[in-house]
Amino acid sequence: MGFGRGDLVVNGPVLVILAAGRARRFGGVKPLAPIGLHGEAVIDLIASDAYEAGFAHIVVVINPDTGPLIREHISRHWPSDKSVAFATQERPLGTVHAVLSAIDMLDPSVPFGVCNADDLYGRDAMVSLGRQLTSQGDNCLVAFRLDHALVGDQPVTRGVCHVTDGVLTSIAERRQVTATPTGFTSGDGLEPAHLEPDTLVSMNLWGFNASMWDVFRAAMASAAASEESEVLLPEIIGEQIRRGTATFHALPATSRCVGVTHADDLPVVQAEIAQQVARGERGEFAFRS
Repeated sequence: MGFGRGDLVVNGPVLVILAAGRARRFGGVKPLAPIGLHGEAVIDLIASDAYEAGFAHIVVVINPDTGPLIREHISRHWPSDKSVAFATQERPLGTVHAVLSAIDMLDPSVPFGVCNADDLYGRDAMVSLGRQLTSQGDNCLVAFRLDHALVGDQPVTRGVCHVTDGVLTSIAERRQVTATPTGFTSGDGLEPAHLEPDTLVSMNLWGFNASMWDVFRAAMASAAASEESEVLLPEIIGEQIRRGTATFHALPATSRCVGVTHADDLPVVQAEIAQQVARGERGEFAFRS
C-alpha cells in the first residue's frame, strides 16, 4: 500500500499515535516517561515496535502545550530515516477529535492504525494490526487479555470486549478495574463485578478504513450540537456496532500491554521492560536495526 501527500510517499501501513492527552493523573508528559533500559521514552518504544513491524509512516497527534516537548524529543532521538509527521489537536475534545486532527497528514482513502502514546503494545500486536491494514483494510481492534493489560495495583478503566466468531459484538467501559488476590474485579457497580483473567479488553489499538472518517465527523457534529465536551473512540465504535452500521474484526494479542497511567506505575513498567529484554522479547535499545 502506498500513497502520496505533497512530497511524502509512503509504502506500508500508517500509524496515528495519540499524544495530545493532558495526563492530569500522571502529573507529567506521559509519552516521554522513561521506561527503557537506557531511558527511552514510552513513545520511543511504541514507534520502534511499529517501524519494526512494518509500519512505514507515523503521525503523532500533539497538543499546543506539551507538543513542542514531544516534537523536540522525537527530533533528537528518532532515526532520521524514519517517516514521521505531526498534527495538533487544538482543543481537548476527545480521541475522536484527536484522530480527525490527523486527517491532513494522511491519505483519507486508505486504512490506518491508531494507538495511545502511553501504552506499549508489543511488536506482535503491531504486526497483527499492520497485517490487517495491508491485507484486508477492514476495521479492527487488537484486543488484549485482561491479565496482560494491567500494571500495578491502581484502579483503571478498561473496555471489556465481547467477541463472536472473530467479530467485535460489543464494547463496554468498566471502571475501577483492579487485580486482587482472588482475581480481577470492577468497582463500578456493574455486573459482573468479577472479571476473568482471559477477558478481552480494548487498549485503544485500532485499525480503521476510509468509511470511518464520515462517522467521526458526524460524531463531532452531534457533540457540538449537544455541547458534549469529549467524544471517545470506544463510545462511538460501540454505538456503530449496536446499530449494525460498522463491523470490527477482533484480533487477539499474544503480547502484554503495559502502560503508564499513574506515577506509581513508572517503576513497575520499567521493571517489566527490563524483564522483556531479559527474556529476549525486545532488544536492549529502541530502534534496533
